[in-house]
Amino acid sequence: MTEPTSSTDQPSFQKSSTVLGACPHDCPDTCALITTVEHGVAVRVQGNPAHRHTDGALCTKVSRYTERTYHPERLLQPLKRVGPKGSGRFEPVGWDAALDDIAARLTTIAARDPQAIQPYSYAGTMGLVQGEGMAARFFHRLGAAHLERTICASAGAEGLMNTLGGKVGMKVEHFAQAKLIVIWGSNSIASNLHFWRLAQQAKRDGARLVCIDPRRSETAEKCHEHIALRPGTDAALALALMHELVQHDWLDHDYIEQHTEGWALLRERALQWPPERAAAVCGVPVQQITDLARAYGTTKPAAIRLNYGMQRVRGGGNAVRAVACLPALVGAWRHRAGGLLLSASGHFPVQRAALHRPDLLAGRTPRTINMSTIGNDLLRPASPGFGPQIEALIVYNSNPVAVAPESGKVVQGFARDDLFTVVLEHFQTDTADYADYILPATTQLEHWDIHASYGHTDVLLNRPAIAPLGQARTNTDIFRALAARMGFDDPCFADDDLQLCRTAFGDAVSFETLLEHGHATLPLPDAPFAHGGFPTVSGRCTFFSPRLAAQGQDGLPDHLPNFETAGSSPHYPLAMISPPARNFLNSTFVNVKSLRDMEGEPLLEMHADDAGARGIQNGHLVRVFNDRGEYRCKVKVSPRARPGVVNGLGVWWRKLGPSGTNVNELTSQKLTDMGHGPVFYDCLVEVASLSA
Repeated sequence: MTEPTSSTDQPSFQKSSTVLGACPHDCPDTCALITTVEHGVAVRVQGNPAHRHTDGALCTKVSRYTERTYHPERLLQPLKRVGPKGSGRFEPVGWDAALDDIAARLTTIAARDPQAIQPYSYAGTMGLVQGEGMAARFFHRLGAAHLERTICASAGAEGLMNTLGGKVGMKVEHFAQAKLIVIWGSNSIASNLHFWRLAQQAKRDGARLVCIDPRRSETAEKCHEHIALRPGTDAALALALMHELVQHDWLDHDYIEQHTEGWALLRERALQWPPERAAAVCGVPVQQITDLARAYGTTKPAAIRLNYGMQRVRGGGNAVRAVACLPALVGAWRHRAGGLLLSASGHFPVQRAALHRPDLLAGRTPRTINMSTIGNDLLRPASPGFGPQIEALIVYNSNPVAVAPESGKVVQGFARDDLFTVVLEHFQTDTADYADYILPATTQLEHWDIHASYGHTDVLLNRPAIAPLGQARTNTDIFRALAARMGFDDPCFADDDLQLCRTAFGDAVSFETLLEHGHATLPLPDAPFAHGGFPTVSGRCTFFSPRLAAQGQDGLPDHLPNFETAGSSPHYPLAMISPPARNFLNSTFVNVKSLRDMEGEPLLEMHADDAGARGIQNGHLVRVFNDRGEYRCKVKVSPRARPGVVNGLGVWWRKLGPSGTNVNELTSQKLTDMGHGPVFYDCLVEVASLSA
């Protein structure tokens, strides 16, 4: 296939062909796709067998991508609200009329204070172009408020930053050669399928697999051992492992001396955490802790696959810090199949300044709103400390009414009659129901994009496989059109999508290789930290962080109890976590019928002991509640839940729940110890049966 000269010079969509692409969704695997097109219609989406990480296999969700693209409820024309906010009542409107009105409204607000205009986006697409490629330029030129994008990974990212120096780690492909794999806070079968295939390969070759997770997930039940700790106690477990490494001298003293800093202080902290203390905090047997410590200290190579679930609690950043210290203590980084992987995204040389153009701010420093506290912030009046009230909200690549915490307040904020809301979407989501305008956006099969990954170290290019359906437009085209109407004549707004794809990595990645193969591998060493060289100031793994100490925080990792600790409230004795349902990805795919049929209905998993004490039987309709609200769903009495913890599987659209709410009605807007992240898994509830 020859290279088009611009984003509007599309390949022929009429002949039978296959087109190389990339999965856009928020998953570490970032799969390479092959879309089969017949007479302009995408008939099949497959994994690319020529991409080593994808190896021809896709998850159940993305293998049904054509069902999503051609969904009968797909938005294919702009819509204008005609009913009350939240009613979901709209009428068709022309693009010119919609864009003219939106631009006029934003211009009027910006004349008073552009910081009253708030963008809201996240990882509905992980693409660097359709994500923030043109949107960031538009909002920088406008001078709108910034958005602190925290809702998924910011606590863990800060934990890694203060320990390893960035979101870096071992190469995922080398897990296949590890002899011990610790899967910490991850249901890999559901959320990291291609890593799980590597873990299975290692298992067949004799590796031991240990899963650490409050829930007995599909992954946990297929590992050799499951450590079902209480939510928010991961740092205590990691410190107890350190205690045993010290006590039994399972340490690589040379690696510690040459490539770490702050060991004497960390050693003192670790010795305060004997296994007995951690066992009481974590709610696990002492023997499990001592056995894991022995295995980790004596097995080489040992690898940890850490994931983001465990950092969605008050002490999430500290927990990631504690776990990230472990590989340096035993010298696991010396081996290409040893070390740790949480995120590989820091390895990618993305040219963000060239792509996002922060210079368009021209010296302005707009305020920043945290996306995890959008419920509170939409309800705040203007004040000297806060600034202007939020008057306009532009939502793209996100569904905050469903996914943001304490959604009762989010709904109240979105329902404000004086809030002007524009939503770029594929479907009429919970958030779109509150829009003044809904603008139909293209799916991944209909546009150019380029992708980094947080689970491997390949760059992927996405080509459009089909023409945009109906009147759908790319995110980039929508922001270009708004920029033109608002008089933004800076040359950067004329860049087409292919130029943006080229800009994303500059000369750091061969674009010709991407055009030919659809993917390109970053040139990184197999064992990136075998000889130190961490991207910290000192080049060492940082056990004691001067940066954190300068901020008034503890420079060492420590266990911080949850805000809402089981036993602290007589009214709400159960801890609740809300892991993703296997066939959804956050709130994406919830409206794909074949996937929703597999999930069945919103469920709360509950241990038999907790259910029996409340007279609850399997299949009962239950009320799950706390001071923030209530959520109704069916209960599944299941060994997947540990005693004292219920699992509210998410994230269902609110409108599809029995009472028009979802699990986020119960979660709080409190923030993590570092990174200002949400504490979705730091939540106490009670459960009562509604069945006769």
